[in-house]
Amino acid sequence: MTQDTDRDTRHAERMARKKDLIDDRIAAAQAERGVLLVNTGNGKGKSSAGFGLVARALGHGMKVGVVQFIKGRSDTGEEAFFRAQPGVIWHVMGEGFTWETQDRARDVATAQAAWALARSLLQDPGIGLVVLDELNIALKYRYLEVDTVVADLLARPTMQHVVVTGRGAPSALVEAADTVTDMTPVKHAFAAGVKAMAGMEW
Repeated sequence: MTQDTDRDTRHAERMARKKDLIDDRIAAAQAERGVLLVNTGNGKGKSSAGFGLVARALGHGMKVGVVQFIKGRSDTGEEAFFRAQPGVIWHVMGEGFTWETQDRARDVATAQAAWALARSLLQDPGIGLVVLDELNIALKYRYLEVDTVVADLLARPTMQHVVVTGRGAPSALVEAADTVTDMTPVKHAFAAGVKAMAGMEW
């Protein structure tokens, strides 16, 4: 009984110290502005995390714009769901993954058209969140100039949030971002021969 009491006392003391630290950090974080998030890395979940923020933003009454740069299919679960929600602008601008198109000139033209559309969203202060899905791939293959993209991102309205997804985020984008998450693969069902399935991969 004494051992349990001592453990509970130590736990309470640790949590009290932790609460003080967290409260101090919360008190120090008073800036309010739009943030630039980058979800990158080879692990699963980069786009899914971005679409999770779409749900969160809509729950707070924000208007959301989504531009998909590489993905060309229009039968994904996220698009079917979010297109039906008021306040969502959704554009599928890709023509499929690079190993499918095998046409760099066409990929460049498609990416540039997608960026022109994305730029219009980034200039609209009425849009609270912009998701640029798989933009990192277009930057990685140099379909778009990273300096131009970063400049447009930094010139967006003060309170607008942006999420950029895709593996291989360039260093200039990482440096410009406020929050960067690198998804690290540990296991993936595909490696064990499980095919991509609706509701999980699309």
